[in-house]
Amino acid sequence: RDDRGRGDGRDRGQDNARNDVSRNRDARSPGVGTRTPTSRRSDRGNAERGRTSDQPLPSVQPEPTNSQGTELWSDIELSKSIVESLHDMGYVQPSDIQEASIPWMLEGRDVVAQAVTGSGKTAAFGIPMCESVDPSSRDVEGLVLVPTRELAQQVTREMALIGRKRGIGVVAVYGGEPIARQIKALEQGMAIVVGTPGRIKDLMNRRILELGYVRMAVLDEADEMLDIGFADDMEFILKRTPDSRQTALFSATIPGFIRGLIRRYLKDPRWIQLVSDIKGLETVDEVDQIFYDVAGQDKADGIMEVLDNIASDSQVLIFRKMQVGVDRLSAGLAGEGFPAKGIHGGMSQSERNRVMNAFRDGSLRMLVATNLAARGLDIPTISHVINYDMPESVEEYVHRIGRTARMGKRGTAISFIGEWDYDVHDQIVAKIGADKMIRKKFSFY
Repeated sequence: RDDRGRGDGRDRGQDNARNDVSRNRDARSPGVGTRTPTSRRSDRGNAERGRTSDQPLPSVQPEPTNSQGTELWSDIELSKSIVESLHDMGYVQPSDIQEASIPWMLEGRDVVAQAVTGSGKTAAFGIPMCESVDPSSRDVEGLVLVPTRELAQQVTREMALIGRKRGIGVVAVYGGEPIARQIKALEQGMAIVVGTPGRIKDLMNRRILELGYVRMAVLDEADEMLDIGFADDMEFILKRTPDSRQTALFSATIPGFIRGLIRRYLKDPRWIQLVSDIKGLETVDEVDQIFYDVAGQDKADGIMEVLDNIASDSQVLIFRKMQVGVDRLSAGLAGEGFPAKGIHGGMSQSERNRVMNAFRDGSLRMLVATNLAARGLDIPTISHVINYDMPESVEEYVHRIGRTARMGKRGTAISFIGEWDYDVHDQIVAKIGADKMIRKKFSFY
């Protein structure tokens, strides 16, 4: 291996992106080519197709419901059109979070639910919201606050599918996209708005978005919104919705500020808890966790060896800490023949959309991303997660590897442990257990 040590594992800044993945490979394997039911509601029977805004959105991949409950949809009192839409989406029966939440929300109760991405939580609030709003109304009656642009798009796609047979209009609003397009969609009259707090507040201040007729408000991934810095915007928005509204809050954790929001804006909520003390810890058993000890300068050789041994139809998500690291690694992998692209907050929204669309529809098999860019990412076909750079906490590690092992399938998580990573590594071992981890060595050691 004449060119070992040319990678950027030490993050010292190479001029040539290909140095991040440095190996002459004239002949190599293909690699990644790469229960409290309500009285039955009559079907309001609007047979129009559900509408979304005219913003270009990727093809729909509804959030998987990988933890199935015991009831069928017929056991929960839903309108015929909603049940038909769920069957069209492949939802045979409710997941645990859906079974626990939907009946209470159909009764008009406020709900606080601790649940993680991949549990089916979008449908848990999307179904009751699509039942409660009036398809013929031009006023916003359903509001969903989310932390990121990608999650806004994802939730909008799924809710449009749920409500399509009732003719429910759903629009996503978020920053990083021309606001004129979103204003045009709102002016068409949409019953449900899904968006990030910053953009929603902006539209309210412009007097474009009026929330005086909101029947149901949902705070999705509330703890993530708090982490990003949306606390003030969340309060600003909730204060300007009717006191009579129904409110649901979905969050993997319930920190102090979130508890304050609950006290101020939710009325005698029903509490539902389906997560452990670390969000996503319950999914770890479905993931094969492989650890490599590797010096920083050898990470580039290591990623090539790993990818050479992954089936060509696998879908791989690779994490890097910094935007510059994403750019270097994705460019280096592409230079070596892998169909890889990167995504991070420094890219334009149109660039991010193109990359996410390709990864979502399977035409892109490898995505290099930062933590922030991957927030809300929920693609059930991801088979491998690679921690090229280790996360800084056990919670973040569990959240990352939870991107795989969806819909009853097993997944694989591969982590590179450098000399500065042993503190977090030891914390992971203590929390998850050494018996669940596989230690491997690279061939060049």
